[in-house]
Amino acid sequence: MLAKLPKQSDPNVLVGFETNDDAGVYQLTPDLALVQTVDFFTPIVDDPYTFGQIAAANALSDVYAMGGRPISALSILGFPNREEGLEILEKILEGGHAKMQEAGCVVIGGHSIGDEEIKFGYAVTGLVHPRRILANRAARAGDLLLLTKRLGTGIISTALKKGQASEPAVDTAIESMCALNRATCEVALRFDVHGATDITGFGLLGHAREMAVASKVSLVMDSAAIEFLPEAEEYSRRGFLPAGLKRNRDFVGDCVEFASRVPEEVRNLLFDPQTSGGLLFSLAAQDASKLLEGLRALAIPAQAVGKVIDKTHPIIDVS
Repeated sequence: MLAKLPKQSDPNVLVGFETNDDAGVYQLTPDLALVQTVDFFTPIVDDPYTFGQIAAANALSDVYAMGGRPISALSILGFPNREEGLEILEKILEGGHAKMQEAGCVVIGGHSIGDEEIKFGYAVTGLVHPRRILANRAARAGDLLLLTKRLGTGIISTALKKGQASEPAVDTAIESMCALNRATCEVALRFDVHGATDITGFGLLGHAREMAVASKVSLVMDSAAIEFLPEAEEYSRRGFLPAGLKRNRDFVGDCVEFASRVPEEVRNLLFDPQTSGGLLFSLAAQDASKLLEGLRALAIPAQAVGKVIDKTHPIIDVS
């Protein structure tokens, strides 16, 4: 759809929508550029304060995925036009504000509309050096792939909505979704990261495909090396699959080839839409081992999940 819009040309646009990257980047000076992104969604947990935190962490993640530092945000809110339930709204805003404070990002305004279905998120602006942008288009053959959070938030959230998720599984998923990618970004910037993206609504394979297409490479992923949140495989096996997972499979499925040994519940999780997921990095093997060591020292559950190869068919091979 975006391809049908009239082409705009501005040499200061360093990252636009052409490569489906996580955020746009606009250069201001030789040493400074803006990172801009927006994200909002409906509640995925019952507690409004926690929902606000997750929505903020999710919106901030796009800036971190570009190697940026978030500085300001505008809230986006849809909420029913009635007086009852305003305490829920207050808690949502408090949760988001707390997470923005943790990130050192100031909320300077926002916009709200009446909507029977609650929606909340942020438009976030960050700063990045033009030569330190972590875009999705520079992965190189020979690189290793690192993933910094475990998968399964979409499937666990679906099990929760069905009343079938255990409290420990939900608590662990919430902890993951509330965790900022700030420290992950800061550690990654110490190394020569070639490509990066965050894993959100298109799932691991959807965002990996975008990286592969933008970089004109193919990817090989080791399903046995990919870690999942507790009980996510069980809920996948039991069929608690969000609608977004099925859309992701329809969109990306033709680009992916699975080894016969990869079970269906694992395949589902690789398509599972994530909320406030981890970052996927592509970098040389020597740097990858050092980055992995640095992330694990901070208790970040990073994993080496695959490698980059020259462009071939399929775009992504999952063994």
